[in-house]
Amino acid sequence: MNYLFIILLLVLLGIAFPKILKLIKHKSLYPFMPYKYNFRRRRITFSKTLQLLNERNAKILVETGTSRNGLKATKTDGGATIVFGKWAKENSAKLHSVDISKDSVQGAQEAVQEESLQDSTTVYLGDSLDFLKNFNESIDFLYLDSYDYSKTDIEIQKKSQEHHLQEFILAEDKLHDKSIVLIDDCRLPGGGKGKTVVEYMLKKDWEILINAYQILLVKK
Repeated sequence: MNYLFIILLLVLLGIAFPKILKLIKHKSLYPFMPYKYNFRRRRITFSKTLQLLNERNAKILVETGTSRNGLKATKTDGGATIVFGKWAKENSAKLHSVDISKDSVQGAQEAVQEESLQDSTTVYLGDSLDFLKNFNESIDFLYLDSYDYSKTDIEIQKKSQEHHLQEFILAEDKLHDKSIVLIDDCRLPGGGKGKTVVEYMLKKDWEILINAYQILLVKK
């Protein structure tokens, strides 16, 4: 009888283990976002950022590089435009998202409409550097995720890193002591998108709160 019980238990564990493992790997932002969305490697930084946005009563949010697939690829792309656009809607704030790709802007605009975020979220077509240069409001939250990175092409890596540095420099005088900066795609070969800009920021009285796939920074 004991042997049968052990065998049955092992069978049940064999059936249940893959499901348990899947649940462990599922990184949701529930209850803020529906549980079905898996934010994977971005969950820890998204969650902390949302907490900081609440604590600091953020009103103006700026994103470079928009979420072309909306919430259809949260596990790979993150879906930040919809995540932070939803937060903006619920907190009387405004998200400005800019991208140079017509297809990305169209996809993001469609997602914004689907989620009824058009009053809180505006997606602009244009170069992020020009956009930040001409942006004339104080920025409470800056999310840098433009200029697609390459895991193998060193030249593209350097151009992407330099682009993110230039974005920050153009936004720098619009940031303040309570501003929050989040940089995507950092834990990649060559240092990721944030390598150069983070080095610059650390010399300018910023500190890292979370150093993971994304890097989250605030003023000291």
